[in-house]
Amino acid sequence: MGAEGPDRELWLRLVNEGTKESALWAELLLPEPKRSEQLAFSPLAASGLALGIETIYEGYLVHYGSSRLFSPGDPNLALLLGDRLYAHGLVHVSESGSVAVVADLATLLELCARLQAERKPGDGALWAAAISRLGQGGLGDAGDALLSTGDERPLLRMAREAAGYEPVERALAVHAGRFPGLESE
Repeated sequence: MGAEGPDRELWLRLVNEGTKESALWAELLLPEPKRSEQLAFSPLAASGLALGIETIYEGYLVHYGSSRLFSPGDPNLALLLGDRLYAHGLVHVSESGSVAVVADLATLLELCARLQAERKPGDGALWAAAISRLGQGGLGDAGDALLSTGDERPLLRMAREAAGYEPVERALAVHAGRFPGLESE
């Protein structure tokens, strides 16, 4: 599924910058017809952060879900590629000059890694809340509450208040599609 306009430019930049930098990146890239160029959470944030957010999210998908762009196969290659995508995305996000945005993303990734390690649901709510509030102090106690109680509602409420109901639902639907068997609220 090919994107158009500015979205297409984002995907081309993500692929082109990565393949120029890393032979591994190029080697694991899916053929173009098999790629899914569907934005997930970046529409919930400032447009200048989209490339960084989608690159970081792609790293998350390589680690834990179904990648939109890559087919790493081997778990060791998936780990290396996912980490490289995280780093590449953080470089783009850091260009915003906001330490708070980078800190919010670090918190998001730490909480998501804990959820994955404990095999708990709720990462979509974490992504939606964190991305919709980037640079505003992030998740507060709602992220920790998710880990202890499993209650996604405070995070979803935060995301919907910041970005609107429909954009959050679209992002969650894209996310659910990358995690077969994921139940949405």
